[in-house]
Amino acid sequence: MSGTDVKRTVAKPSVVAPGVRLGRLSFVWRPWLMGVTLLLAAAAFLVFCLSIGVGEFSIGLSRVVATVLGGGERVDRFVIMDLRMPRALAGLVVGVALGVSGAITQSVARNPLASPDILGITGGAGVVSVFLVTVSGGAGAAVVSAVGLSVAALAGGLGTGLLVYFLAWRRGIDGFRLILIGISVSAVMEAITTWLLTTADIKDVARAQAWLVGSLDNRSWGEVRMGVWCTLVLLAVVSCAAFQFKPMHLGDEVAAGLGVRYSMVRAVLLLCAVLLAGVAVSVAGPVPFVALVAPQVAMRLVRCPTPPMVASGVVGALLLIGADLIARTALPITLPVGVVTAAIGGPFLVCLLVRANLR
Repeated sequence: MSGTDVKRTVAKPSVVAPGVRLGRLSFVWRPWLMGVTLLLAAAAFLVFCLSIGVGEFSIGLSRVVATVLGGGERVDRFVIMDLRMPRALAGLVVGVALGVSGAITQSVARNPLASPDILGITGGAGVVSVFLVTVSGGAGAAVVSAVGLSVAALAGGLGTGLLVYFLAWRRGIDGFRLILIGISVSAVMEAITTWLLTTADIKDVARAQAWLVGSLDNRSWGEVRMGVWCTLVLLAVVSCAAFQFKPMHLGDEVAAGLGVRYSMVRAVLLLCAVLLAGVAVSVAGPVPFVALVAPQVAMRLVRCPTPPMVASGVVGALLLIGADLIARTALPITLPVGVVTAAIGGPFLVCLLVRANLR
């Protein structure tokens, strides 16, 4: 060896988040994300109980919690479980469905403006529902009595989502093209809805307009059960596909190199997002801006570079239940929940547009 000492630089191992493996599944343990998500879930449960307790017959928070957990007095069980629980549970399910749907569309399109509202999915569900409510003759009544307005709205949302997907497909899905096609389809659906309302009978218009605003009033247990089961099934599918979706954040080429069939995974997730939005619309009508706001708020709270699906669903539930509580208690008159979410989401959309222009 020469007299000059050869210095060897030993690379220090980088600090990485600990990994957890369960059989063939593995994931990264993120304490901040888990902690914030649990706090958001606790806040959602608290607002859920407060919403149930508010009304002409007020019930204290401790009595509400006891009744929800299986106890409580007989009169409390009747008021909470039979009268108020369907509305509150509908708000919870719709909020979760819209939050997860928005997180999927924004992640796939890689654009914070992508949501079921912008892509025309809720508009398509609204067109089918307004058509069945306002159409004259026995055809609309026969369809409504046979399958129900909720199922028809779900079918309308699914059909519109498939139309947007096929129109935006050009050897793959580009986020910018998807949003442009969605805005165009949404404008067409809004024009059709306006035409149906202007040519219908005034009584039918009143019924359709009340549904179009987005409301949790007079929800039945049948509608809630359908929404709960459909949402649970779709969330199970999303959770299975989410592991394959994570490498796609690094680009399609990297995902393909890791063995991910990104075209099929993207199609499955977009289909689930469309169905989740359709379920939400079928239960509560087209509630605006929840799917847009919830993923962005969750992403900033958990400090995640992409919209987190679980946290987005929890934030969506918290936002919708809180908006319904405000609509019933904080205003001089009782308003549909869609009015409050529009008042919150409109300025938020403007802020997103301003920040996008400043970059």
